Amino acid sequence: MMQSGFIAVIDLGSSTIKGVVGRKNENGVLSILTSNSIDSGSSIRRGMVYNIEQAGARIYKLIVMLENSIERRIEKVYVSLSGQSLHTMEFSEMMHTSSGMVTGEELNRLRQSAEQFQPELKRNYKVADVEYYIDEKQESNPVGVTGSQIEASFKVIVGRPNLLVNIKKSITAKTNLKIADYIVGPMASATIALNEEEKELGCAFVDFGAGTTTLSVYKGGILRRMVVIPFGGRNLTKDICALNFTENDAEQLKIKFGKAIENPDGSLFTSPFSSKPDVDLTELNKVIGMRLDEITANIKEQISLSGYEGQLGAGLIITGGASQLKNLDLYLTQKLKMTVRKATAKKMLVNNVPELMHDPAFTQSLGMLLFGEEDCERVTPEQLEEETGEEENNGGYTSSGWFNSKIRNQRLEKKPKPPKVKKPKQGKEEGGGFLSKVEGILGELFAEEDDE
Repeated sequence: MMQSGFIAVIDLGSSTIKGVVGRKNENGVLSILTSNSIDSGSSIRRGMVYNIEQAGARIYKLIVMLENSIERRIEKVYVSLSGQSLHTMEFSEMMHTSSGMVTGEELNRLRQSAEQFQPELKRNYKVADVEYYIDEKQESNPVGVTGSQIEASFKVIVGRPNLLVNIKKSITAKTNLKIADYIVGPMASATIALNEEEKELGCAFVDFGAGTTTLSVYKGGILRRMVVIPFGGRNLTKDICALNFTENDAEQLKIKFGKAIENPDGSLFTSPFSSKPDVDLTELNKVIGMRLDEITANIKEQISLSGYEGQLGAGLIITGGASQLKNLDLYLTQKLKMTVRKATAKKMLVNNVPELMHDPAFTQSLGMLLFGEEDCERVTPEQLEEETGEEENNGGYTSSGWFNSKIRNQRLEKKPKPPKVKKPKQGKEEGGGFLSKVEGILGELFAEEDDE
C-alpha cells in the first residue's frame, strides 16, 4: 500500500497550469509521486489570474487528474505567486545590542520588523534575503559577535496589494481546496536551479515564461534585485501570427522551426499546415529576433540598474519553458557578452522522474515542493485508524522519511479521544427482591469507576 502524506503544488503559468505531488525526506531530497499540466487558455495573463471562472474550472480538472493518478484525495495546495508587479525593495532596521553582544532574539525582532513593513500602495509578500552589519562592519553570522549596534538590510519582495485575491477565489471557491501557502515563483526556481557558488560569484538568473520574463540578480550569496519583464514566449508566438498564422499554428512553428539565431544561408520550408503557404525561415526568425532584442535590452538595463554589471562571475543562467527556443543561449552570449548556462532542477534534489527534472518548464513547480512543510493529503477516519495500527505494529518505527513521520505525528496528535460514556445507574425495580438490590449496588460501583 502507498505510504500516506505528501506535498501538492499548483503552478499558475500563463501558458499551462502545472500540478506536482511529491514527498521530501529529511535531507530535502524530493520524490515525485505524480505530475500533470493543463492549458491555461486565457485564464492567466502575465502570471496573474485574469478569468476566475475559467481558471477555477481548469484547476479543478487538474486536481482530479492528480488525485486519480495517486488514488488519494488532496485537501490543500501550495500555490505559486507571480505577476509583472513583483520586484525587490530594500528595508533597513537598526537597533542597539542589549548586552554588547548580538543575540538570536534581537535578529528575530529585526526580521519581524521587516515582515511587518508595508510600503505605500504595495504589499509585502516575502522577506527574501538579509545582510547584517555590526558597528558598520558586514557580518554573515552575527549571533555571538560583540558590538554596540546591529543593522539589518533586508530584500523584500513586494507587488500589487490585490495579487492574491483572484488566486484565492479561483481555488477555494471553485475547488473547495485550502491554500497551504503562497510561494514566490522566482525564488522557488532559483532555490532548485542555482548552486551556492553561482550565488556567491554573482549571476543573472532569468526565468523565461510564457507571459513574463523574470530576472533575479545574485551576488555574495544574496538576492540583490528581482524584477519581472512583461514579455515572454507567448509574445513571440503572437508576433509570428502576423505572418498570417493562427496562434496554435504559430506556436507549433516557433517550437519546430524557430531559432534565436537564424542560419546564415536561410531557406524556405514546407508549411506543415496544408491551408497555409510556405514561409521563409529568414522571415520567421527575423520576427522572433525582433522581440528577443526587446526582451534582452530590458534584461541588460535591469542588470545595469542592479549595480552589479561586470561583476557577475557565474554569468547568465536561464530556465523556464520559453528558454527552450533553439540557439537562445548562443544569442544571449552574443548580445550580453556573458557566459550562458541552461538550468533545470539540480540532480541532487530530485531522486526520480529524470524527464521532469530535465524539463525547464517544470523548474519552478519542483522548486515549490522544497518550500512545502504541511501535509496536503485529505485523510479519512478509516485511513487514520489504519495508520495508527501500522505504527503500533512497527513499534512506532516508519521508513517513510522525516516528512511522513512528521505529518503522521501531527495526525495522531489531532486524533480526538473517544468520549467516556457513563453507564446508567441501575435502580431496584418495583417489587424487586435481594437480587435486584445486589444488581443496583454493583451498577453504582461500576458507574463510580467510569466517572474517575
